[in-house]
Amino acid sequence: MLSVIPNPPRIALPVAGSEDLFPVRRVYCVGRNYAAHAREMGKDPDREPPFFFMKPADALQACGSEPTHHPYPPRTENYHFEIELVAALATGGRDIPVETALDHVYGYAIGLDMTRRDLQDEAKALARPWDLGKAADFSAPIGPIHPAAAIGHPARGPITLSVDGAERQRGDLADMIWSLPEQIAYLSAYFELQPGDLIFTGTPAGVSPVRRGERMVGAVAGLGEIVLDVA
Repeated sequence: MLSVIPNPPRIALPVAGSEDLFPVRRVYCVGRNYAAHAREMGKDPDREPPFFFMKPADALQACGSEPTHHPYPPRTENYHFEIELVAALATGGRDIPVETALDHVYGYAIGLDMTRRDLQDEAKALARPWDLGKAADFSAPIGPIHPAAAIGHPARGPITLSVDGAERQRGDLADMIWSLPEQIAYLSAYFELQPGDLIFTGTPAGVSPVRRGERMVGAVAGLGEIVLDVA
């Protein structure tokens, strides 16, 4: 059977220290998962259960320690960065227990949840979906996947983002409100998770706009850094 349109290439990400690729299925993102960030967004982190949204897999932009061109998206004047630890799943399932959730993780990467904040804020005010704000082309820059077999499961350590050398975000992975095992367990109650799924695990405080001509450097303990030039 032939496809009536050309088949697009499958989305896949580099694996650190290897020529292998990690094929991507879905991209889940948790919202407001660091207390200080929840407060800066006007929410109470002690009362809100976790919530998730998705980005399309083809919004991923592979990048690394060498500068990568990152296009500023159209229809926004308020484009925000959000540095995150990303977990990549090797196996999935439904109703996964917290105690065994990390057994499903293949590895980890540095990611950015780039957001057209003006469009997201407009959608919130009108009680509409966030897609125009969160799902822009190239809105999910991501570094290579580091296998957990090589680095373990990061649970603490700094997560930072700088713009033109000035630090704008800093947190610690231990400050997550909902740990990665809890996120996996929660998501698997609503979706059957599958191999190739990615989970963006939340961002610390300090999210703010980036402008054309600026350089972003994101770093997570044990995963190196990613460098993007906005144009």
